[in-house]
Amino acid sequence: MTIAAKKNENTLPSLVSDFFEKDRFFGNDFFNLGNNLLKWGDLEARVPSANVIENGKDFRIELAAPGLEKKDFKIEVENNYLTISAEKKEEKREEKENYRRREFSYSGFSRSFLLPDSVLADKIDATYQDGILKLSVPKKEPTPIQAKKEIKVF
Repeated sequence: MTIAAKKNENTLPSLVSDFFEKDRFFGNDFFNLGNNLLKWGDLEARVPSANVIENGKDFRIELAAPGLEKKDFKIEVENNYLTISAEKKEEKREEKENYRRREFSYSGFSRSFLLPDSVLADKIDATYQDGILKLSVPKKEPTPIQAKKEIKVF
């Protein structure tokens, strides 16, 4: 049995096209933006997942934000928008006889929710425990619908 092999006499164009092939440098996912426009290699912007639960007296918002502390969060209400943001800064220093090493790490996120007119924005409270930020957004008491009243003209 013989194996047929074709000798490519024109190797230069093949080398050039192989070198500039899009998958060589960027990988298959570089041009495929898909749903996550902020992903490139191992770097990815992360926004915490949120659950919004409505019951009779309030809205409950739960954000999964592990690795943070209470002091890292900033919660604001402006123009009916509830904005939850967090920023964490870390610095590592190592000093030895022959060298010094300093590493900085910054991470953060910001997420906004449009609040309905039926909430009491000044009564929002928040707790952070076990990597979950929980907010309670109380609703206003519903105003009772008044019965129709006829007004006599004198």
